[in-house]
Amino acid sequence: MNEQTLSMRLERVAAHVPAGARLADIGSDHGYLPVALMRRGAITSAVAGEVALTPFHAAERTVRENDLDLQITVRLANGLAAILPEDGITAISICGMGGETIRDILDSGKAHLSSKERLILQPNGGEQPLRLWLMENGYRIACEEVLRENRFDYEIIVAEPAEQVRYTAEELYFGPLQMRARSPAFLLKWQRMLRHKQRTLNHFARAGKAVPEETVQDFAQQAQWITELLA
Repeated sequence: MNEQTLSMRLERVAAHVPAGARLADIGSDHGYLPVALMRRGAITSAVAGEVALTPFHAAERTVRENDLDLQITVRLANGLAAILPEDGITAISICGMGGETIRDILDSGKAHLSSKERLILQPNGGEQPLRLWLMENGYRIACEEVLRENRFDYEIIVAEPAEQVRYTAEELYFGPLQMRARSPAFLLKWQRMLRHKQRTLNHFARAGKAVPEETVQDFAQQAQWITELLA
């Protein structure tokens, strides 16, 4: 993967960035996403934010080698602190980290949000607490998808500012739009997940009292939801 050939996962993220956006890519790593979008003329400017020195320098190098120093600013900063008011950011992408981590980045960086940006989020697990944060902080889920790449299931959650929305516990768990769309990739993911939950419950049964009852009940509830979803 490079700035000319994105992974399938990042291509799907790129597809959700509005044309002409001013993008902040948080945790940009090598900066491939903003550079690819800029090379295609899909966005007007970008900030690539990194908290660690090695990926920060890698992103600087990618931007420099593509002669995009004037259009893409690479900043060493923690989370949304990479965004300045004068950037006029209209879309934020955060990809390739746990849903709880993305949630924490959004929560600790609230002061850097204008409540006008589209959020394009690609969590590696932990989607449920991320959806809960979006619901509780004035965002509605505008689009969702599941894809499988290199034997991993990935979810993309696109959220936009909106009036208060309420999602059920099941919608927070599965994704409100995905529950209705029931794409083949979505159904296959949850078939695999059900097998995993059932194996875990069997393990719990053998472990007896070593596993807290609350944990067993949580897994049992999730297995029941998945069974009903796939019925």
